[in-house]
Amino acid sequence: MNTPLDEALAADIAAELKQLREAVAGVIFGQDRLIGHVTAAMLARGHILLEGLPGLGKTELVKTFSKALQIETSRIQFTPDLLPGDITGNPMLQEVGGQRKFVFEPGPVFTNLLLADEINRASPKTQSALLEAMQEKRVTVMGETHALPTPFLVFATQNPIELEGTYPLPEAQLDRFLFKLEVHHSDVDTLRRIISHRTIGEETTVAPVMDGARLTELSQRTQQVYLPEVVASYIARLVDATAPDHSEMAKDLRYGASPRAAIGLAAAARASALLEGRIHTSTEDVRAMAPAVLGHRIILSYQAKMQGKTPAALVQALLDEVSPEEKALPKSLTAAKIQ
Repeated sequence: MNTPLDEALAADIAAELKQLREAVAGVIFGQDRLIGHVTAAMLARGHILLEGLPGLGKTELVKTFSKALQIETSRIQFTPDLLPGDITGNPMLQEVGGQRKFVFEPGPVFTNLLLADEINRASPKTQSALLEAMQEKRVTVMGETHALPTPFLVFATQNPIELEGTYPLPEAQLDRFLFKLEVHHSDVDTLRRIISHRTIGEETTVAPVMDGARLTELSQRTQQVYLPEVVASYIARLVDATAPDHSEMAKDLRYGASPRAAIGLAAAARASALLEGRIHTSTEDVRAMAPAVLGHRIILSYQAKMQGKTPAALVQALLDEVSPEEKALPKSLTAAKIQ
C-alpha cells in the first residue's frame, strides 16, 4: 500500500475509528482523551504502558478494546516469582515418533493483544523477556525462533514506582513502548455514571466493531498518511533537543530520546491525522502526541529529580521553545525553565 490516501477513504476510516472509540467510551467513562491515544497507538502498531493507581480502570480499558476488536487476548499477572519462560513458553519433554524430544510449548505471549498486568511487580530479568517480542514480533528459546501472530500488541499496566513491591522498568524496556499514558482519577460526574451503570463482579458487554485483520489493514493505511518535510524536520529537532549535550539541559539529563522515539513520533502523528480523517500530518499532530511518546524516554539526572523536575515539564518546555519552523534551539531553553 504505497499509494497515497484519498480524502474520501480517509473520511470513511475516521468514521470507523470513531465508532470504535465510542464503543469503548460506552464502558470506560470520562476517558475520551485516553481512548483516543490508545486508538492512535494501535494504528501506529505501537505498544502502550498505562500507569496509575490500582482500581482506576487500566485493566478494564484493555479488556474493552479487546472485545471491541474481537482479537485474541492473553493476560499475564506479573509477580516477583514470575519467570521469563512463563511469558515466552518453554521446551517440554514429549514423546514424538517413539522418541522423547523437547518440543516448544508456546507461552501466553503468542496472542494478538497481550495484557501485561502490573508489569513492574516482576523482576527486571522477567520484564526483559518481552524485549524481543515487542521489537521483533518473535521470541527465541534455546536458539529456536518463533514468530508471533499479527497483529501483536502489548498493553502493560503499572503502579507508580513509589509503591512498595515494584521495580522500575529498565530504559531499554521503556523505549519499546510507543506511549506511556497516565490514568487519572475520575471527576464527580464520571464517578456518578460509574456508580449508576457498574456493579462489582458484573462483566461488561461491548459491541464488536472490527476484527484483527481489519485493524492490521487500517494500520497499513496509516502509513500512507503524508508526512511533509516541515513536520519531519520538527520531529527531528524536538528529539535532538533532548540530547544531554544539547544547550544548557545537560546537567538535568542522563539520557535523551532515541531515534526509535523519532520514528514512533512520526507514526503517532500519522495516526493522529487519520483519526481526524486527514490525509497529511501537521505540526499540531506532533505536539498532541509528543508528551506520550517522549516523556518516558527522557531520563533525568539524580540532581534534577531531587529538585522536583519532571520529564513531562521538560517535554512541555521543548514544545514551547522549539519552533515548527527551521530554527536553532532557543538559548532561553535553560534548566531554570524546566520546573
